[in-house]
Amino acid sequence: MSRFTGKVAVVTGAAQGIGAAIAARLAEEGAAVAVVDLTAERAQATVDAITAKGGLARAYGCDVAVQAAVEAVFERVAADLNGLHILVNNAGITRDNLFFKMSAEDWSSVLTVNLTSAFNCSQAAQKVMVAQRYGKIVSLSSRSALGNRGQANYAAAKAGIQGLTATLAIELGPYNINVNAVAPGYIVTPMTAATAERVGSSAEEHQKAAAERTPLRRVGTPEEVASVVAFLASEDASYVSGQTIYINGGAR
Repeated sequence: MSRFTGKVAVVTGAAQGIGAAIAARLAEEGAAVAVVDLTAERAQATVDAITAKGGLARAYGCDVAVQAAVEAVFERVAADLNGLHILVNNAGITRDNLFFKMSAEDWSSVLTVNLTSAFNCSQAAQKVMVAQRYGKIVSLSSRSALGNRGQANYAAAKAGIQGLTATLAIELGPYNINVNAVAPGYIVTPMTAATAERVGSSAEEHQKAAAERTPLRRVGTPEEVASVVAFLASEDASYVSGQTIYINGGAR
C-alpha cells in the first residue's frame, strides 16, 4: 500500500514499542517519517530499521515536554522533509504508585510528558496544517483513562488526551484537520513489562493474566495499534474526527 506517498509524518516517543511500530507502518506505506525521541541516538535504531526496508526516516532528539524545543524541532522537520502532514503524539512515561504514596513529582512528570507534550506538539503542528488546510493528528490515550489501580497520574493524563482530542477536532475541523485518539489496552511493550515488575510479576505471567481477562483471550501487539493509527491518519478515515478508538480485545 502507498496511502502516505508524498506525506511527512512526525511520531513522538518512537524509539521503541508502539511508537516504533507506528513509525515503521507509516514509512512502509510511503510516508517520510521524523522519528522523535528524547535524543536522536535513541531514535536511530527505529530509523535504521525503516531505511533497511527501503523507507525514508530521520532521527530527531527533542524533549517534547518543553515547548520551545518542540517548536524548534518541528521547524527543522518541515524544512528537512519538505512538509508536515501527520502527527502522532505517542510519547509517554509511567510513574506508578498507589495514590496515597504518589509524590507530587511523579504526578507532575506523568501529566507533563503524557499530556502537555501532546498540547505542545499539536500546537506546533497546527501552524503548518492550518496554513495548508490539511492535517491528521492522532494521539495515544489508554484504557487506563477509565481508571486503573496505581495509575492515578497516568489515568488522568490519558483521560486528558481524550478531552484534548475532542476539542481540537472541533477547533481544527474547519481547516480540514482530522484529530483522533487511540486507547490501547494491554499491549506487549517495555512499558507493560515495567508494570509487571512493579507488581512483582514476570512479563509472561502478567501477560497471561491479562489475556485471561480479555474476550479475545490474548494481549495485543504494537503492530495492531499501528494499523489503527495508520487508518486514522489516512484518507480512509477522512470523515472520522474527534473519536477515541479502544484497541483492547473487547475488554469492557
